[in-house]
Amino acid sequence: MTKNPTLTQAAEFAHLGPGVLNLTQPVEDLTADLLNIYSVSGAEVRLADAVQAALEGIGGLEITRDGDAIIARTNLGRDTRVVLAGHLDTVPLPRTEGSLGTVPATWVEEAGERVLYGRGAVDMKGGVAVQLALAAHLKEPRYDITYVFYDNEEVASELSGLARLMRNHREKLTDAAFAVLLEPTDGTIEGGCNGTIRFWIRTAGIAAHSGRAWKGVNAIHKMADVLGRLAAYQPATYEVEGLAYREGLNAVQISGGVAGNVIPDDTGVHINYRFAPNKTLDEAVAHLHEVFEGYELDFVDLSSAARPGLDAPLSRSLIESVGQAPKPKYGWTDVARFSEIGIPAVNFGPGDALLAHTDNEHVKASEVHACYTALESWLTAS
Repeated sequence: MTKNPTLTQAAEFAHLGPGVLNLTQPVEDLTADLLNIYSVSGAEVRLADAVQAALEGIGGLEITRDGDAIIARTNLGRDTRVVLAGHLDTVPLPRTEGSLGTVPATWVEEAGERVLYGRGAVDMKGGVAVQLALAAHLKEPRYDITYVFYDNEEVASELSGLARLMRNHREKLTDAAFAVLLEPTDGTIEGGCNGTIRFWIRTAGIAAHSGRAWKGVNAIHKMADVLGRLAAYQPATYEVEGLAYREGLNAVQISGGVAGNVIPDDTGVHINYRFAPNKTLDEAVAHLHEVFEGYELDFVDLSSAARPGLDAPLSRSLIESVGQAPKPKYGWTDVARFSEIGIPAVNFGPGDALLAHTDNEHVKASEVHACYTALESWLTAS
């Protein structure tokens, strides 16, 4: 039986990580403590336990636990409520020899700055540390705050802890007027997100010995038309609420053939379409049927885009607090889930998203601190 690599890694690193999170320390040092608790998707329980215990230690929060996801709500009687959300899980640890982007975390001095290396430094334990530090230190915020920490963001959509919270505890989320997802944005606000669709196109042939190829029909050769359409496709860029979203349509996986002397009778191409938030999910699907007219599309992931939400009053005040012009989010994030339940949402968190999932994943202490300061200022401004 093949071992589950996540469970194997979890056992290997089970001794790491503090039993108690110290929320009074600098937010960048809290980030390091979070990195030291192994939490690859499907193995978030130790980190969820530590986060819950830390939140309970603050007092004054209404806490709901659902699996390895947590909702913590202030109830200060404010007229407006906002959500601060982040996921607890990471992708698997790198196995490259000498990599610093693993567990435990490593502090390095670079160009006079403290830089924290480790899996999740960018995606997204720096953001989670900011959430926890704000929960501990904000005694009189301008708004009531719902803090959301959830599992299984880095894996299949049907496992999403945020989606589960929205199914099971919808009433604890939908009374918010605005949401901030603390995904890495390099210190600026990224509005909305592209949608993503994944699907397979398959071609069928007739198997035969390759020495008598004329007796068969080559399914791989029949895929040439599909690959030609992909190669000729020109992705568009659409401006939505002042932000330019670039689309993409690409083959991401291909399979076919059984042996070196057999004409293949089946071939499949896995295709990913990233579409701008000027389209609904149905419109994006209709576009794909036009592009691949004559073929059956086997959809395996359908995730809506989210409009930028920059015209919401709370979004405008956050932009002013951050002090930088917003950018579009090209990838898909859970702001789309908030958008689907009627809550405008933006991405704003510490670290460069291009470093996420890399073997040298790292974040500067100054980046985490700056994110905390910007959100603290926004949440306490009169």
